[in-house]
Amino acid sequence: MSDKKQEENQAETIVGPSVKVEGELSSQGNVRIDGQVAGNIQTTQNLAVGEQAMISANIKALNIVIAGKVKGNVTAEEALEITETGQVEGDIAAKIISISPGAILRGQCQMPSQEGQETEIKVEEAEN
Repeated sequence: MSDKKQEENQAETIVGPSVKVEGELSSQGNVRIDGQVAGNIQTTQNLAVGEQAMISANIKALNIVIAGKVKGNVTAEEALEITETGQVEGDIAAKIISISPGAILRGQCQMPSQEGQETEIKVEEAEN
């Protein structure tokens, strides 16, 4: 089992499938969401969004795995993974982004450089 999968299984906070949360969800530990959340979600650790989850919130976490539905902007300090069942309607930002075939992303994608600076790419026309 990968380290990421082990961390998902060791969630400190779990929002179960029958739970609906409205407002600010803030944590210092790993979080797993299988229910509904409306508002904002922030954790300094990892966030796992289960296949049945329905989230209408801006999200910020260290690493994020999305297998459910998210409407809002998503920011991962390190890595963001959208699985084949994941759907995101909003902008995403992370150093590492993985989008599986079948996943849905409706929004813009931003990947900062390692130094946190914008990378400029120059394109020159070829001479004939």
